[in-house]
Amino acid sequence: MDTIITYWNRLTAALETGGAWLALIPIRLLMGYEFGKAGFTKLNGKNWFGNVQDNFLFPFSLVPVEVSWFLATWVEILGGIGLALGLATRFWAFSLIILSINAIAAVHWPAEWNSLSELWQGYSVSNKGFGNYRIPLLFIAMLVPLVFMGGGKASLDHVLSRVVKR
Repeated sequence: MDTIITYWNRLTAALETGGAWLALIPIRLLMGYEFGKAGFTKLNGKNWFGNVQDNFLFPFSLVPVEVSWFLATWVEILGGIGLALGLATRFWAFSLIILSINAIAAVHWPAEWNSLSELWQGYSVSNKGFGNYRIPLLFIAMLVPLVFMGGGKASLDHVLSRVVKR
């Protein structure tokens, strides 16, 4: 039994060491790609925020549509690049969470719901009249660890913090 515990302890120690370097890379790359892609789509597309600005959360509902579009576009592009590189990871992850919450409120939340079971129908990818907040909610869930843990050891944040300490 002691041998099994010894091997288990060695395995978990190796996984924790590797995890400090590798665990957050897939989340950073996936979120960087998704938000970067959304930002470039906005950059090359037509501003449709005027159709949903009334649904924006305060204080975003007070910002002119052109400014909102510009900010959303560049937060997604620069935030996507920042996450992919692990540069200012906590800042970009938090900013993208705020952007995603506003997107859920403005675009993905159901217009009406009378019960939790109706609201739950909006946890989908297709819009059948009940909203479609599943993907932005999953994005928020993936960004939360980046806010609390940063980009990990395989990030520019880690490299810069070591350079600054010297």
